[in-house]
Amino acid sequence: MAIITTEWTGTEYFPISELSHVEFFVGNAKQAVHFYRSAFGFQPIAYSGPETGVTDKVSYVLKQNKIVFIITTPLKSIHPASDWLKKHGDGVYDIALKSENAMQAFFSCIDRGAESGGTRVDYKGPNGKYVKYSIKAYGDTIHSFIQAKDYNGIWAPGFESVNLPDISFEAPNLLTIDHIVGNVEINRMNDWKEYYERIFGFTNFVVFDEDDISTKYSSLKSRVMRSKNWKVKFPINEPAKGLKKSQIQEYLDFNEGAGVQHIALLTENIVETISALRKNGVEFLHVPDTYYDELPSRVGEIKENIDDLKPLKILVDRDEEGYLLQLFSKPVEDRPTLFFEIIQRKGSRGFGQGNFQALFESIEIEQARRGNL
Repeated sequence: MAIITTEWTGTEYFPISELSHVEFFVGNAKQAVHFYRSAFGFQPIAYSGPETGVTDKVSYVLKQNKIVFIITTPLKSIHPASDWLKKHGDGVYDIALKSENAMQAFFSCIDRGAESGGTRVDYKGPNGKYVKYSIKAYGDTIHSFIQAKDYNGIWAPGFESVNLPDISFEAPNLLTIDHIVGNVEINRMNDWKEYYERIFGFTNFVVFDEDDISTKYSSLKSRVMRSKNWKVKFPINEPAKGLKKSQIQEYLDFNEGAGVQHIALLTENIVETISALRKNGVEFLHVPDTYYDELPSRVGEIKENIDDLKPLKILVDRDEEGYLLQLFSKPVEDRPTLFFEIIQRKGSRGFGQGNFQALFESIEIEQARRGNL
């Protein structure tokens, strides 16, 4: 049975205001940037590469409201991203957090047992002050602490403004990152739950076991960690034993280890957002029409018209605090690993437990097509 509590039981070792950005390692940044612009509506705001004095990689900074993605490609085989990509394929490398004092946050984590992520920037110059320190997280991902409130340059040292050709797309008006989900190896979920409690001082406010998230073939377990201010939420999944291979194990096999499974992006109008994303070519998981037959009796009254939700395949779930609407994309790379969730919250702080059955069945259809169920 799912356990959900809004009580704060963590310890705030250092202030965490919100996420700063997510950095992706990709094989071809120029092409990936075009995808995130044309499909998801991001705008380029900064660039780093040989033209700015950085010779071993290129990075583009993309922004949409409060969401910032950095798309990075190595230019030399000796760059660490080259081995990372060989193992994992395109995916999330860095989940970065804003910090009032990045060095202090870093050493605070190190004192409690975290390992350095290898990234250190301590810039003081004409553009002000920029500090970045990182620690290791699950798999080969890292968390960076970003101190940039006194930096006046373009994004970060080594970056300049960028002008790319205009492209046409339907604006989806995505607002911010709601949560970021990690998949870890079997029997490692509680290790990482304890990591976020011990290193970050987060609290575990949602617990799902294999009876909450399952089909007749497969299941998973999940723990959701959060910061005190609710701005940072990290669900952690592990596979559970079933008759066939779970979606989590398929991810672990293709990613060759733990990593970020999906990023949930918040919107204020999911009908308009999903309509725009579908017009832009984003592919979403299939939801059977029968799902909507029992929706009114399951979730009660909602402000949205079900006739508007059904053709867009938007899911709805309710808890004691309100309801939410959500939909999940198909994997955005050829490896069935990273995907996106689009979510609109109407009071609910949950994660759509009532939709897990429909979600799992849709994912298993895709797994079966790939021969991995």
